[in-house]
Amino acid sequence: MKEVVIRANDAGQRLDKFLTKAYPNLPQSMLYKSIRKKDIKLNGKRCEISTRLQEGDRLTMYLKDEFFQTAPKEYDFLKAPKKLSIVYEDENLLLLDKQPGLIVHPDETYHFDSLIARVQHYLYDKGEYNPEQENSFTPALINRIDRNTGGIVMAAKNAETLRIMNQKVRDRELVKLYLCIVCGHVEPREATLTGYLEKNESQNRVYISRKPSADSKSIKTRYRVLQEKQKFSLLEVELLTGRTHQIRAHLASIGHPLAGDGKYGTNALNRETGFRYQALCSYKLRFAFTTPGGILDYLNGREFTAGDVWFLKEFEQWK
Repeated sequence: MKEVVIRANDAGQRLDKFLTKAYPNLPQSMLYKSIRKKDIKLNGKRCEISTRLQEGDRLTMYLKDEFFQTAPKEYDFLKAPKKLSIVYEDENLLLLDKQPGLIVHPDETYHFDSLIARVQHYLYDKGEYNPEQENSFTPALINRIDRNTGGIVMAAKNAETLRIMNQKVRDRELVKLYLCIVCGHVEPREATLTGYLEKNESQNRVYISRKPSADSKSIKTRYRVLQEKQKFSLLEVELLTGRTHQIRAHLASIGHPLAGDGKYGTNALNRETGFRYQALCSYKLRFAFTTPGGILDYLNGREFTAGDVWFLKEFEQWK
């Protein structure tokens, strides 16, 4: 038998979702059967799989100990560096200036270093995150950017922040601005591009077309030219939709790929720049809530800017 008290970071979840995350050794079939047979009770009473948990609720589970995962003594995130470039931090949220080359989440090349692992290590050392005191929540990233793109990434310190910010991202209540260097001089100097993006998972790239297909998604990308140098232009770009590789592929589709972009770019021009990464940075974030922000209402209207856009100094030196 095991009894669990629902904490703030667990509240608001469906019962089955919470149990699946908290006890991955518990098979789904056993989970549903145990709820049906009243081997899992909420506040001493029968419950449903769809019941929403509230802070202070008590779950009693009459199950074998083998189904309950024990916390490991060592955590992989502690092997990651603690180095972070913090744009802003409060009790709920972190805004981080990710450097190009760092992955945000573990992938097939993961060797204990990713942005989320660094965040968890940082919060663990500060005493703001202890896996042994959490049933189902871990600090999480709210948005992601490509490995070789730099700029602002948001991280949630608690479950309520993650829920609110996921809704804000989904409903486009954030303004995200990017700086980039593209090949060529862009005309018109300001426009909103539209099109359809289709992702090819096996190639890890996307394709842009003017007409929709069964697997494509509509995209909108707004840009304005800030400056021109030699064969290149500096652009500010606003993502009106947020799709994989959207800025890189959309600008390449109109004949202006990003400088340094080995996937969608021009090798000859890339060699001229000597850039190791595509010249793209998520440099500005504005909170523009149109619906209640709950515990994050204090952020509405605020704007944050990344401290260092690595390719700007190089661009300024070009004639």
